[in-house]
Amino acid sequence: MAKSSADDEELRRACEAAIEGTKQKIVMSIRVAKGRGMWGKSGKLGRNMAKPRVLALSTKAKGQRTKAFLRVLKYSTGGVLEPAKLYKLKHLSKVEVITNDPSGCTFTLGFDNLRGKSVAPPQWTMRNIDDRNRLLLCILNICKDVLGRLPKVVGIDVVEMALWAKENTPTVTTQRNQQDGPVAATVTESDLKVTVERELVSQAEEEDMEALLGTYVMGIGEAEAFSERLKRELLALEAANVHAILESEPMVDEVLQGLEAATNCVDDMDEWLGIFNVKLRHMREDIESIETRNNKLEMQSVNNKSLIEELDRLLERLRVPSEYAACLTGGSFDEARMLQNVEACEWLTGALRGLEVPNLDPIYANMRAVREKRAELEKLKTTFVRRASEFLRNYFASLVDFMISDKSYFSQRGQLKRPDHADLRYKCRTYARLLQHLKSLDKKCLGTLRKAYCSSLNLLLRREAREFANELRASTKASRNPSVWLEGSSGSGHSGHSDTSPVSDAYAKMLTIFIPLLVDESSFFAHFMCFEVPTLVPPGNVPNGNRSDDDTNDDDLGIMDIDENDSKADKNSADLATLNEALQELLNGIQEDFYAVVDWAYKIDPLRCISMHGITERYLSGQKADAAGFVRLLLGDLESRISMQFGRFVDEACHQIERNERNVRQMGVLSYIPRFATLATRMEQYIQGQSRDLVDQAYTKFVSIMFVTLEKIAQTDPKYADIFLLENYAAFQNSLYDLANVVPTLAKFYHQASEAYEQACTRHISMIIYYQFERLFQFARKIEDLMYTITPEEIPFQLGLSKMDLRKMLKSSLSGVDKSIAAMYKKLQKNLTSEELLPSLWDKCKKEFLDKYDSFAQLVAKVYPNETIPSVAEMRDLLASM
Repeated sequence: MAKSSADDEELRRACEAAIEGTKQKIVMSIRVAKGRGMWGKSGKLGRNMAKPRVLALSTKAKGQRTKAFLRVLKYSTGGVLEPAKLYKLKHLSKVEVITNDPSGCTFTLGFDNLRGKSVAPPQWTMRNIDDRNRLLLCILNICKDVLGRLPKVVGIDVVEMALWAKENTPTVTTQRNQQDGPVAATVTESDLKVTVERELVSQAEEEDMEALLGTYVMGIGEAEAFSERLKRELLALEAANVHAILESEPMVDEVLQGLEAATNCVDDMDEWLGIFNVKLRHMREDIESIETRNNKLEMQSVNNKSLIEELDRLLERLRVPSEYAACLTGGSFDEARMLQNVEACEWLTGALRGLEVPNLDPIYANMRAVREKRAELEKLKTTFVRRASEFLRNYFASLVDFMISDKSYFSQRGQLKRPDHADLRYKCRTYARLLQHLKSLDKKCLGTLRKAYCSSLNLLLRREAREFANELRASTKASRNPSVWLEGSSGSGHSGHSDTSPVSDAYAKMLTIFIPLLVDESSFFAHFMCFEVPTLVPPGNVPNGNRSDDDTNDDDLGIMDIDENDSKADKNSADLATLNEALQELLNGIQEDFYAVVDWAYKIDPLRCISMHGITERYLSGQKADAAGFVRLLLGDLESRISMQFGRFVDEACHQIERNERNVRQMGVLSYIPRFATLATRMEQYIQGQSRDLVDQAYTKFVSIMFVTLEKIAQTDPKYADIFLLENYAAFQNSLYDLANVVPTLAKFYHQASEAYEQACTRHISMIIYYQFERLFQFARKIEDLMYTITPEEIPFQLGLSKMDLRKMLKSSLSGVDKSIAAMYKKLQKNLTSEELLPSLWDKCKKEFLDKYDSFAQLVAKVYPNETIPSVAEMRDLLASM
């Protein structure tokens, strides 16, 4: 058959380029149009939705087998073919030509691996019938040759296909790779013929049939002769049949007899088979019964075996090893035996937990053997806990008694001894793991053990603190300073004060030695006695930084918490409260020795309370951990004690100030003002750390009492009150000038004294000026009062304010004004005890007088414009010349 334009060499090369690299060979390629039909509506071709595609048949050799594929290629945007779909021909099950297409050029290919798809298979439309037949014949040939089977063909006339195949013998050129390159091979018509549904015949069979038919001469040319011939042959056939029937009667009888005998045999066989069937049915029932009993026996055997294994495991869990039982009931608690004791505890803890419902099947929980074994383990636990608790209580007491009996552990005369608990903690640490297991076995036993440890160690700590504090006080050399600072009597000598720094150094040494010790003891106690609290003091958190290397890891027991995963927030808070109560019992009473050092330092120098307060505050700010709660309470009590003692000193000093107002008339600068400056200077020298607030509060109390007392004393003699006030306020400012520049609290009182000084100066100077020039300034005051109600021009006509009255007043006041000014200076100097204040007071007096006289001159110029009075410049020159 002629090659169509749908399959040309250019298209084949394009297809080979598209699948290059797949090792597949193109057998045939042809252009088609792809459409999509609807399920159940195969007649709708959807030509409007047709898309151009290329169908290519390819093969791939894999060893002795050959695989065949149907490829669908589409055109890309640049017109280049690219693979779109790939079907394996081994899954091709049906080739169906669409009957609703009049042209017969549309068909579908059904693949058995795509039956479950919910989308209808695509419909392929060829350009003509020849293209369709060429493609389908090629597909069927490949299926027969390669796969050895043919798909089902529907909707096509196989005779038409055979005739078309006979008329069109195609020549297919295939490429075979040989050593000399590709060689063209010709496939004849016989290679492309195919039998569809076994209805097509081969070429050889068709030729044999034609030869056979050709040897028979029908002689149909003469109809009557042919009819006569047929009649004669029919009669001859009927005669032959009758003759044959007659001749075969004996044979028929023999056959009938044989059939009857066979029928009897069959009946007998049927009866036997019925009997055998009944027997077999009974035998089958017996076999089924035997199998049922056998299955039950096998099930029972398996269950019994599993039960025995489970009981063996349960018995293993219930067995108490003899070595553990002996260790728990009567073993020694010596250090060499602790490993065996710990192993026995671990086994007992695991055994008890293994008999609890979460770890034990609830079915076994109420078994008698389990209940008895649980009671036996509880008895073992109670016995071991009682023995271990009694041993540890005696052990703690014996350790402390041994240390107390040895005087070398404590401070002695002439030798301060730092407490060293390293050996004590080492010995206790041996039993730390035992305590952990005791807690897991019975938490209640820890209460008595904690009390025993606290009571024993409390004796040791109090003895160490008492001996250390006594020797510290005895070895510190410092003379006592007077506690009377602000007494009004002049006989008290405050000129010299001895150095009392060894007192505060002794207190700091007491804290340096014992605060880290108490914190370490608290931390060790919390870990050793199994309290579930956070870490007490992180390494290196001691404020003074003098902690010894030996004590760095004292609170690290080298053990892990057994039930640390069970810790909860509320549990921690409850343990923390219990820990603080235990620490109170552990360290209670030791504060008395700290109080004794504070009281001793206060008696030597009360001002040392300031430095001790700062030292205590520094330590207090460094104790942030919850487990050091008692240490914080101790430091807080010490701070309160120091504040109370310092408050006693401040109150006594305030009483000394208040005694001044009971004395006889006071003149000049009070004695407590310069003494307060000395006291403040010394207090500033003692300030350390956070003691600033304590000192500022003392300053506030001191100065408040000083100013109140000063005002009360001034009120006893109003005539000289202003002179008394300005002298004392001036002395306060002069004595505290340097301190006020650096101390904000004193600066505030400095400014308050400055304001009071200015007010007293103003009152005193105004009194002196009015005393000497009373008529002059009274006349000016009358004019000022009238100017609020009448005009300046009307004032000269008022009674007592005429021009004549003005002249009389000027004559009496300003005649001999130099003598009046000299008298004013003498009066200012007369009662002033502080001569250094006179120049500044006289300058203030002259300035005040000039200001007042300037105001008087302006009033005269406004009310009496024609009157002449001494000018302000003349008066200023007169004051400057004196």
